[in-house]
Amino acid sequence: MKHQTKLLLTGTLLLVLGGVSPVQAQVDEVAAKALAKKNDCFKCHDVTKSKKGPSYQKIAAKYKEKKLGEKEAIKQMTTGPKVKLEDGTEEEHKNIETRDPKELSNLAQWILSR
Repeated sequence: MKHQTKLLLTGTLLLVLGGVSPVQAQVDEVAAKALAKKNDCFKCHDVTKSKKGPSYQKIAAKYKEKKLGEKEAIKQMTTGPKVKLEDGTEEEHKNIETRDPKELSNLAQWILSR
């Protein structure tokens, strides 16, 4: 009887632990949009349609295809590299005016989740 109780408790524990998933950070969409607006990102980008720059959906698809992630997106937003615009011209990308890693991470995750 003692052996059956141990097996039952072990099985129950495994079922419970099997159902536990790691907590994933949620993207704060309101904060991401506010930071993008504050930095005039929507002047050149839109979520779904191309403007002067590509849409965030297009950017997310490109990053996914090239297996790039948050680190590369943050580098793009903070180093001011030359970027190719929708009309084929090039210009330096404007830097995001924050150095807060949490804000940068949230914005990058929001863009890449489009």
